[in-house]
Amino acid sequence: MRHTKMLMLCLITALLILSQTAYALPEDQEQPIYVSADHASMNELTGVAVYTGSVEIRQGTMLMLGSRVEMHRDNAGSISRILSTGSPAEFHQQASANQPTTKAYGLRMDYQVPTQTVTITENARVMQDADEFTGDRIVYDMDKSVVDAFRSESQDGQRVQMIIQPKGNQ
Repeated sequence: MRHTKMLMLCLITALLILSQTAYALPEDQEQPIYVSADHASMNELTGVAVYTGSVEIRQGTMLMLGSRVEMHRDNAGSISRILSTGSPAEFHQQASANQPTTKAYGLRMDYQVPTQTVTITENARVMQDADEFTGDRIVYDMDKSVVDAFRSESQDGQRVQMIIQPKGNQ
């Protein structure tokens, strides 16, 4: 009985270690991209694919959801840009094994793949762990795990709001 408990403990520990390393951002970029939608239209000449109807795009830990998504390819055939709209569109990504998943919401998202930045506009909201950032426009740099939030340009427009939770003594 004691041997079985020890074996189970070792298996659980190994699975936890593997699950933490399997979801790091660098590994995500090497994973295939899976797209699910109600309708797809691809233009080989322009390199633009348009997906509509409950679109879901997954690559490793990265998840994008929207009602309409445009995926742009560069001249080499690599995906260079993903534009997503929804009510709201969503973006989820675990930047590294030791960080929680970052979740972003907004009516429009522009993911620039080469620079690893997501620009969220119109009712933009980003949540990292228990911290939350809202504004008219938020730029999330995935490589640096940096969130920049901006107020609306209009005089009575939405101001940047932040909720930052205190970090416990560790």
